[in-house]
Amino acid sequence: MARRDGMHRHHPLCNVSSLKEKTAQGLLWGGISNGIQQLLNLVIGIFLARQLSQSDYGMVGMITIFTALGASLQEGGFIGALNKRKNATHNDFNSVFWTSLSIGATFYVILFLCAPLIARFYDVAELTPLIRYISLSFVISSFSTAPRAYLFRNMMVRETSIMTITSLAVSGVVAILMAFAGMAYWGLATQTLVYVFMVATLSLYFSKWRPSLKIDFTPVREMIGFSSRLIITNVFNIINNNLFSVILGKLYTPGDVGNYTQANKWNTMGSSLISNMIYGVAQPVFTHVEDDHERQKTVLRKLLRFTALVTFPLMFGLALVAKELIVILITEKWIQSAILMQILCVAGAFLPISTLFSNLIISRGHSGIYMWSTISLCIAGLLVALLMARFGIHAMVTAYVVISILWTGVWLRLAQREVNIRPSEFLRDISPYLLLASVLCVIVAAVTSGIGNIYLRMLLKILLVAIPYIGILWWSGSTILHESARFILKRK
Repeated sequence: MARRDGMHRHHPLCNVSSLKEKTAQGLLWGGISNGIQQLLNLVIGIFLARQLSQSDYGMVGMITIFTALGASLQEGGFIGALNKRKNATHNDFNSVFWTSLSIGATFYVILFLCAPLIARFYDVAELTPLIRYISLSFVISSFSTAPRAYLFRNMMVRETSIMTITSLAVSGVVAILMAFAGMAYWGLATQTLVYVFMVATLSLYFSKWRPSLKIDFTPVREMIGFSSRLIITNVFNIINNNLFSVILGKLYTPGDVGNYTQANKWNTMGSSLISNMIYGVAQPVFTHVEDDHERQKTVLRKLLRFTALVTFPLMFGLALVAKELIVILITEKWIQSAILMQILCVAGAFLPISTLFSNLIISRGHSGIYMWSTISLCIAGLLVALLMARFGIHAMVTAYVVISILWTGVWLRLAQREVNIRPSEFLRDISPYLLLASVLCVIVAAVTSGIGNIYLRMLLKILLVAIPYIGILWWSGSTILHESARFILKRK
């Protein structure tokens, strides 16, 4: 039965203590969920990378930008728009459901018809049936937009975690079985379809929300101003994230695209562990304290310190062990991707911070500012990639990393306009973790360089960074580390 009342129920974040508790619970569940997700991604990725070739990954990598763009347009920015809506009703969610379904079906038809043109662009005829197959995900995914918005709005992180982990596990098993059956890149495509099907099914189950046939598009028309800017932003985010796959696919071989795709996959596994934790709580929390700028600033700085605490040692450490990790887990045939992975991980260390700032800006209702900043970053990245293309893949990726890190300053300036966070406060919040993680990784890289045993070298790199990092921060009285430890021990 459709839930027609209660959509605008009082949110549980009604006072300072409940806000703090809900945020902590969200971060804890987000951390557990993303940790399990990345572990699953690791296991699934090992099996697939050992069984498939660089060209198999390259085939899917070349069309990722088109499928990702379609998925973003199908979602339509409505999850953020519904979260921003003060008193969302069943009619609001129902309007989004039918709109999303209509857009998803439309873009499937468009991409179905355009598949031969895309295949001709890359001069790879096999892409035509692959695009038509994987694009079915648009239609399937459209069933989950409204229920996922409900889960997000109500910070149902536990339910979202169960949904995501289950979907990832089931789709991964299917992909592995197909890979071992010799179905090559079709297994990767099917993994996407099974994943979105599971998400759609489980999001409907957990939200208990059901669509009705009484369709009124008035709420969508009211939300379109806010959501349209999010759509445009998401489009440019996707272009930005998949820029190199397109350029490499045009200028180089599917194997080169595969190496980059593999490197970016491991980098994304690390950075998204933190970004997804932050995304799951930051925007709803910022939205519910938007009338109190000082409180918003306090929340921002605390989340900033937590983000820096985790992301710098994780991403710099991942860059440190990249070669050992790649060789041990997916064999030496992927060694070229390890070098790209090291470069990408440096930018990945700053991505969760940018995510935090962008969530603040969206929660303040300034989706237009977020949009233009993302468009500008995309244009800058495109220009740099085209200018550096003649110098090779490594030069292109390095230049892009520099642009991405420098753009953190742009996000800081935009956040400063919202809650008056000063650059000195920002540096004070992140510099202890940035400097400590950097120094430890450089020292450990030098100390372990002469160790021949790859397993011992990797183990020592991890221990010699992790133990001193935690020990020094604990001894120096890091507030955020002590608070995090107390919360975890309290839950246990």
